[in-house]
Parts: sequence; C-alpha cells; structure tokens
Amino acid sequence: MKRILSVALLAAFLALPAHAGDDPFASPVPRIESADVSIDGFLDESVWQQAAVFREFWDYLPVDGRLAEDSTQVMVWYSPTAIHFGIKAWEVHDEEVRATLADRDKIEGDDYIQIVLDTYNDRRQAFVIGVNPLGQQTDGILSDRTRSDSGGGAGRPYNIDESPDFVFESKGRLTEYGYEVEIRLPFKSIRYQGALTQDWGFNIIRRVQHSGYTSTWTPSRLDNASFMAQNGLLTGLTDLRRGLVLDINPEFTGAANRPAGADATFDQDFNDPVGVNVRWGLSNNLTLNGTLNPDFSQVEADVAQIEFDPRRQVFFPERRPFFLDGIEMFASPTNLIYTRRVANPLSAAKVTGKSGNTNVAFLSAVDNKQLHLSDLDARYFNAVRLRRDLSGQNTLGMVYTDKIDGDHWNRVAAVDGRMTFSDIYSLTWQTGMSFTDDDGGTESAPMWSLNALASGRKWGGSISSTGYHTDFNSETGFIQRTGIVHMNIRPTRRWFGDAGDFVESYSLGITLDGTWDYDRFTAGNGPNDRKLHFNSNYSFRGGWSGLTSVFYESFMMPTGLYDNYYIETEVNGKLTAQPYVGVDRLINLGFWSRIATPRFNKFSGSLFVVAGLDDNFYEWARADIYFYTLTLNYHPTDQLRVNLLYNHQHYVRHSDKSTVALRRVPRLKAEYQLTPSLFVRLVGQYNSMFVDELRDDSRTNLPILILDPSSGEFNRTSSSRRNHLTVDWLLSYRPTPGTVLFLGYGNSSREPDTYRFRDLQRLQDGLFFKLSYLFRV
Repeated sequence: MKRILSVALLAAFLALPAHAGDDPFASPVPRIESADVSIDGFLDESVWQQAAVFREFWDYLPVDGRLAEDSTQVMVWYSPTAIHFGIKAWEVHDEEVRATLADRDKIEGDDYIQIVLDTYNDRRQAFVIGVNPLGQQTDGILSDRTRSDSGGGAGRPYNIDESPDFVFESKGRLTEYGYEVEIRLPFKSIRYQGALTQDWGFNIIRRVQHSGYTSTWTPSRLDNASFMAQNGLLTGLTDLRRGLVLDINPEFTGAANRPAGADATFDQDFNDPVGVNVRWGLSNNLTLNGTLNPDFSQVEADVAQIEFDPRRQVFFPERRPFFLDGIEMFASPTNLIYTRRVANPLSAAKVTGKSGNTNVAFLSAVDNKQLHLSDLDARYFNAVRLRRDLSGQNTLGMVYTDKIDGDHWNRVAAVDGRMTFSDIYSLTWQTGMSFTDDDGGTESAPMWSLNALASGRKWGGSISSTGYHTDFNSETGFIQRTGIVHMNIRPTRRWFGDAGDFVESYSLGITLDGTWDYDRFTAGNGPNDRKLHFNSNYSFRGGWSGLTSVFYESFMMPTGLYDNYYIETEVNGKLTAQPYVGVDRLINLGFWSRIATPRFNKFSGSLFVVAGLDDNFYEWARADIYFYTLTLNYHPTDQLRVNLLYNHQHYVRHSDKSTVALRRVPRLKAEYQLTPSLFVRLVGQYNSMFVDELRDDSRTNLPILILDPSSGEFNRTSSSRRNHLTVDWLLSYRPTPGTVLFLGYGNSSREPDTYRFRDLQRLQDGLFFKLSYLFRV
C-alpha cells in the first residue's frame, strides 16, 4: 500500500506545472530580523518553530521514485546576513548511524546531509555545503554530469568538485532517534544575485551508509539529463546583506631539510617566510582575489595514480588555497585552464563571479622559475573564461589563455557550449586553436571535443569524440595526450528491483572505443587502438555495490615511443645495434572488476582487480597482467581512523611466464582526531619496484639497447630493484578554511632487499611548519 501511495504521489507531483505559483517544491522562507541562536546542535530555540520545514524525501540512488525509508526533516530560515538550516534525521534501525570526527571533505564514509543552493537559479551550478551527524563539514560545487561512466551508466548523475572551501558554522549530535545538526551559512561566504528579492534553486541530498541509499527532497528522476533542473525553490529571499566582504589571510612558513649522508645537517629555508592572500567582494556577484608570495607547499599528498598507459600524463587536482576560491568558474569541457601550471607565483590576481547572465573568470599571475624572490626569473600567465546562459539550460562560452616566457609565448582560444533536449538528452562541445611562437616562427593547431549524453531510466548512454592536432599545445592547460583522435560509444540498459529485492539495480553496457593518430584519422584510415568492453554495474540491498567489465582490445605499436630502442644483434661475429621494429599490433583479452562493501559500524572496504592478457609497454609485447588494489577502512572509535591501501601491479611475459615488472605499494594511514579541528596523522608508504632486463620478447628474444641521445651511446638494460620507504607525521589544526596550523616531519629512505627493514639508508628528511589566520573584516 505504501509503495502504491508513493507512486501516486510522485505521479501527481510530476504532473503539476513547473512554476513557483503552483509548484509544491517552491517554498517561501521566513526572514527573521534578529534571533538569539547558538550553533550548538540543539534545535530548541523558539526561532526554529517559525522556520520553513522540508520533509517527505524520495529515494534517488540506486533506485528512484520511492518514498525514503528513513525520515528527514530540514528547517530553514534566514536573517539579514546569514541563512540557517536545522536538520533532524531519523534512523529506523537502532545504532546504525555512521559518524566520525572526520577531517574536512572526508565525510564520504559517514552518513551525511548535503544542502544544494543554486543561488543564481540558473540550473547550471550550485553551492553545496554538507555535514555528517557530528557537524563535520564538506563543501563544493555541484554540476550536472556531461558524460556516461565506464561501468555501465549507473553512477552518480551529478559531479561535486570538493576543491572550493566556504566558511560556515555547523554542530551536530547523535540522538535516540538518529541525529540533529545545526548550520549557519553567512551570505558573505557565497555569491548570489543582486536583486532585492530573489529565488534560489534548492535541494537536499541525504546519504544513509548502512543501506547505501541516497535520497533527495524533490522526487528527482534518473530519466532526466539534469539533476539541477529537478531542484526545488526557496522563494522570496529579500534584502540579503553581505556587508563588507574583505578577507585577509597572512601566511608564515618555514622548513628545514636534510639530504642523504651521515654527516649531513638540516638546511633551514626561511628566505621567503611571509605571504598574504586577500579576498574582496566587489559586489554580491563578483569577487577579487590577490596574493603575494603565497605558500603553495602541499600538505596533503597527491592522490595515488595507477598508470596503465605511459603515453598519457597523470592528472593531479588543485589543492592550493588561492586558486580554490572560484575555481569552478574556470571549468570548461576540456582542461584548457589548469592552475597547477602556475608553479611558484611571485604574485597573482583574479576576478570571478557573474554579471547578468554571464559567468566571468580572469586570472593573471607572475610565476617565478626560481625558488626564491631574490632570484627572480619571471614568466607570465593569463587566463580568461566567459560563459553566457542562454534559454533553458543552454550555454555558450569561450576560453583564452596566454603564457609568456621570455621570447617564447603560447596562446589558446576556444569556444564551447551545452544544449539540452527533451529532458533526457544533452550535448556538450568545445573547439579551439593553439598558437605557439618560438624564435619568431608561429605554429597553430586545432582541437575539438564533443560529448552527447542520453539519460533514459531504462536506456541511456553517451557518444564522445575528442581530437588534438599533433602540434596542439596548451601550456596553461592539461591535455593527457596530443596528436590523437579518440571516439567512444557507450549504450546502456538498466533494470531496477522492487522494494525489498536483493538486487536493487543492475545495468549492462557496451563500450566501443577507437583511438587514431591524428594524421591517420585525417587520412581516413582505421584506428590505431580498438577496444570492445562489455560492462555491468550492480548494487545489492544492504549497500553492497560493484562493477565488472570484460574487454577485447587491439593496440597498434605506438608512434615515437620506442624511437630510442635498438636490438643487440651479432653480425659477422660483431655485436651491433639494429633498429627496434616490434610487432605491428597486440591483442588484449581480460577483465576488470570492483566490489565495495557498505559502511559497517567500524569497517568498510573495496577491492579492484584487473587480470588478463594486456600490453607490456616495457618491451612492447604481450603480457599476463595481475593488478589489484585493496582498500580497508577501520574506525574503532569516532576519533580514530585507520586506512590500509595495497596496490599490486605484476607484468608476466606471456612467452615463458617470467616477470617483466613487479610493483607493490602498501600504504598505511592512521589519524587521531583530538577535537573537531585538531588531528595528528601518521602515513607510511613502501614502494617496491622490480624491472627485469629487457628483451625483444615479441620477436627475436635478443637484448634491448637504449640510445642515450646526449652521448650517442647504446646501453644494454639490466634488471633493477628499488625499495623506498617514506614516513610522514602531521599535526593539523584547521578550525575554519584559511586558519590553519601545520607541523610536519617527513622521512624518505631506501634498502637493498624488499621488506627487510634493515640496512635502511636515509635519502632525505625534513621538518616544516605553516601558520595562517583568516581575518574577516
């Protein structure tokens, strides 16, 4: 009966006109001029009795269209300077709430609530602030997904970029029925419209870990190309006051490093200890940021990457505070603006925001190629990103970047757009040119990108195409690989279980994938690399999920990758170096699979496996590959977090079953959260790498020689073994974004024998500290 009622209510809601006057998901929010409220996690003040109340949530993932099993109630009101949210979340199963004192943006393993605020009500991007049951925070920018995932199309239909940090207050507590959280978000922390009275797009996302369910306040459907278009509204927000938005963020840093050697001493680095970041709100819509001699050291280690193809660059996300504010404004269909290309700025400034229907983002930086200010060797970066909102959710944008390094310069100009059709179809495109000048000669080259997505509930999929001319050069962007054309087609069929079924959802998909050398494509020839994948994606009751893909692939010998390879050949009794030829094409057959557990009370984990016949790029030959990554998370208390990750990559020659390469990387991270803002962390990682002597395994079995271009000598390869151990300690105090204290120590060493932990030789170690404070005027 409950399920029939749910379907009837959903049908009634979806049949109503989509305008604020009749929309049941458009709600006025009371304005309360003054209220004595303490952000303590207790919703017992009288002001909460006047708040607008949002309840009756609907399941969205893994199955949509059903009333949520766990009840949620969110109360909203606003004062002239801030908007307040009160959350009451019921858990029908006793002792099933998952909550820890997680660090910022690390609450994905806990139960959580995310507040979605489309402050421009343009259904393009939205601010997201999230909390777990104890009030620990996450935040970011939400946007619609523009392409299908590779696992069969059952992934999350939206993306959240967690890079930006917003200043807001939150406090939560567990209760006998579930949990309560109280939130205050100052208007000066976000951007919004300039109108006296305005409506904001609004939604609430709740994640229940033990069941694996995600629910939303509005009955969002999977057969819609836009999650943003299905949001509700907060109406009648009047006379919002940011006040003076002026953040001053001075930084003090120092380090002491010690190189290898028994007699080595610490070399203190206090040459440029002081820097400052400034954020000024020019209006409700526009923000000016400036920085002088910022500290751009990385406290968080870069995300570990598994490299399958040496022809592709490895991407690392931006972590640096100055670039994170408004970083979403620089996004485009391809990464033509990649702020990590600015390595060591002397100074930088940027303007981000919205003017009318146009998103505006401008960045200018003076980058120092030298380490310290006293040794200035400048190069200059400029980037402009504009995006115009058209009717519906359609957009038109442009990108312009410029890098000047002495007499050398590089410029890129591109236009892009996004269109949606009949709710379930979307098309995203970009095309542009690069212009590079070296020694007075200018070279230009084109690029393009096209992604079409269909989001039907049962049938869906995507078609994508990208092309980068061999000479395309984006020195302020990130392009994994140039000189290629890539095309991909992914049709998908999905099934959904009924309430109570063991299988919640299941999907099957096919991936047809081709990669061409650019010149080969323009000549009308077939692809260099061909891939056929059969994908499945599944989720089971209780929060278990997984995906599996079986692949058949054909790879042509890469152009240019083996130009320095030669074969040691005996001719007339004398050893000579003959050019390496290699086989024209390799055939791959195998599978990859990932299974993830639900978040149990104290434990969660996942296993990723790749196995089969694949490329041995070391020798350009067939190899049996065995890759797996095991992740285990253990939370014995709400303060202690232990993470164990083990990555194993094994290449075995298909001819004689000998090992070509073996890499094993265990990583242990333990964090103890003393308070919601203070934690101590220990990270230990062991990187063991073995590479055998290389030979022409696909043809002659003769030894491989590597040409040294600088000396002209041919060097025979030999087997090598590398065992590196790194240990890092960190004390972190971060009460709010911008106010931080970091004290850390790192040590790197090596040993001759794997996992013996004896005869360790120190490579380097060092101490560092960082202190910054956010002054909000």
